[in-house]
Amino acid sequence: MAQVEHLAERTPRVSTDELLKGFYPSPRFGSVSFDSYRPDPSQPSQAHAVSSMENFAAAVDVPEPTGLRKLFGARKPDSKAGFYLDGGFGVGKTHLLASLWHAVEGPKAFGTFVEYTNLVGALSFRKTVDALSTYKLVCIDEFELDDPGDTVLMSRLMRELADAGVKLAATSNTLPGSLGEGRFAAVDFQREIQVLADQFDVVRIDGEDYRHRGLPQSPDPVAEDELADRVAAEFSGKVVADDDFSTLINHLSTVHPSRYRQLIEGVDAVAWHNVGTITEQSVALRFVVLADRLYDKDVPILASGVPFDQLFTEEMMNGGYMKKYFRAVSRLTALAREGQTGEAA
Repeated sequence: MAQVEHLAERTPRVSTDELLKGFYPSPRFGSVSFDSYRPDPSQPSQAHAVSSMENFAAAVDVPEPTGLRKLFGARKPDSKAGFYLDGGFGVGKTHLLASLWHAVEGPKAFGTFVEYTNLVGALSFRKTVDALSTYKLVCIDEFELDDPGDTVLMSRLMRELADAGVKLAATSNTLPGSLGEGRFAAVDFQREIQVLADQFDVVRIDGEDYRHRGLPQSPDPVAEDELADRVAAEFSGKVVADDDFSTLINHLSTVHPSRYRQLIEGVDAVAWHNVGTITEQSVALRFVVLADRLYDKDVPILASGVPFDQLFTEEMMNGGYMKKYFRAVSRLTALAREGQTGEAA
């Protein structure tokens, strides 16, 4: 029998220290390495990306010369402040970024773009710079442009960290010089975006979304009158977060996205009743964060209602935030497939 809880009844509280301690790869990527990445033989850029990131990791780990080595001119190899891995959905960018984090010794941070902007909101900009300036490496996964303010904020943060000698690594779905396209009027912020682009060596990684490579399509939603029985059968002995979909998305507006990791803490599986298409942009963007956190922890999903490829409106799927929505649909589909068929996401 499953232990049933409700996310809509949880209101987590997270301290500043807990936020700082949480900047490491999620359990899904807790033990990955460059060796465990499997490049697609038909996509040579994938093997090239692995080799390039291994070289970057080695450069980060070369210590600054001291003593006689410094006196006689020994110095670290010249390199740019950061490494930028560009590519589509499901080609293994996060796997490689986490592999970089694992490969580098010493103090380091790993988080999503949103988690870093949330950290600034919690600590203040200056305290965030002071805290992260003590690290050798800062990894930023899924660099996004939610609004112009965040673009300027992250550009300034990364410039100051680079000036402090911190190495930076980031992933995104768009080349740095084109980050503003399709999101907002990039002209006003082109200077900030270009400065950011100049700090990175850019490596492109091509390929098909591995979650769709040779895998079946997303299963049909579970019938509502069968959902309870499926939960009992599939998730026996596990902690299941069982929520009405509309109640859950309303509750998400009361919980800061920086706390979504804690919101699902201890949850082994999720059951959603009567999933419907989300029509409000702000609600959809919050739900994307929840989808990312569920995917991080590999939480299987059983759901009734509309299939996940209808979770967002057609306008959203073709608008400025389309990359976020496509990523969320891809990840939720994988979790639904795991929940219904037991197939690893």
